[in-house]
Amino acid sequence: YFILFYTEPMPGQTLKHVVAAEERFVEEVCRRHPESGNPAIMGNCQAGWASALLCADRPDIAGPLILNGAPMSYWAGVSGVNPMRYKGGMLGGVWLTSMLCDLGNGKFDGANLVSNFESLNPANTLWSKNYRVYSEIDTEEDRFLNFEKWWGGFYLMNAEEIHFIVSNLFVGNKLEQGTLELHEGEPLSLKNIQSPIVVFASKGDNITPPQQALEWIPRVYRSIDEIRGLGQVIVYIIHEDIGHLGIFVAASVAKKEHKEIIRSSEMIDFLPPGLYEMEIVDKGKKEGLSDYDVRFVERDISDLMALNENKKEMAEEDADFARVAAVSEINDMLYNTFVGPWVRTFSTESSAAFLKQIHPLRVNKY
Repeated sequence: YFILFYTEPMPGQTLKHVVAAEERFVEEVCRRHPESGNPAIMGNCQAGWASALLCADRPDIAGPLILNGAPMSYWAGVSGVNPMRYKGGMLGGVWLTSMLCDLGNGKFDGANLVSNFESLNPANTLWSKNYRVYSEIDTEEDRFLNFEKWWGGFYLMNAEEIHFIVSNLFVGNKLEQGTLELHEGEPLSLKNIQSPIVVFASKGDNITPPQQALEWIPRVYRSIDEIRGLGQVIVYIIHEDIGHLGIFVAASVAKKEHKEIIRSSEMIDFLPPGLYEMEIVDKGKKEGLSDYDVRFVERDISDLMALNENKKEMAEEDADFARVAAVSEINDMLYNTFVGPWVRTFSTESSAAFLKQIHPLRVNKY
């Protein structure tokens, strides 16, 4: 079963409504398959933290949680590396999102998010991927067009929805801190998740590096004893070089990592509580099919902390990011008090549609 979204959000849609709809969806899957137990839930990229919210809010309906390239620890990372980690703060925080929503007459254009990704590697965006089409024109056309149609399917979100995401997750980092509230007055803790968790990250991912995918574990669970005491099983697997999109769409990853993760999901249920690294060893070709041996190696919290080369700076960086989050709230308040009312006064459906159509990524497609 797949949960997909329409390009246009429902009127008044918020993140709380999205999570509630996902929960109803999973409830229906459980109802249709009463003999199978709770379904495994797999979330790619941003759907990863959404799936984690679902599992933490309704652990009674969730099976194993599989997070692929999903950002969960937004302040984590190696100092001076991966500019996406700093971009929101460098631009002053969530106020810019508020302005873009006002210019969109209450809706946020997802093309702005894709533009952030494209700007990480301008050489590829402006040159390499286009050069490859013409240099391999006999074989590259279908792959290029299929990818660009998928990559260029920009979605819209309501202002309340994207504001909640940026303020509470990307800038505020409230998910791993246990202070995010889906329901007023009820902070949501990732410790509520009772089913096994599998995290798939890659060292070649410059959008969700391994630190952002994994460092929430030592921050939520202070020790390996706490993980075991809560009866939790957490498994992680780190690819050496695949890029962010490759985690989801690369055929090589689908044939190896994804296939083995899914194949091993029932086995994970029988692991003793603790933290494990999943190792996939190629045993060679047999009858034209790759044959892999999967091992679960016990790890400690210190193994995850070793991914961050600047461990001594973590506390200092957290304090810096906390100050950025505070400044972000002040900037957003100032914008909504002095500038936002004027922008909203002059924004209409027609002006929003015009700005949407002249977005550089859409003009590129034209």
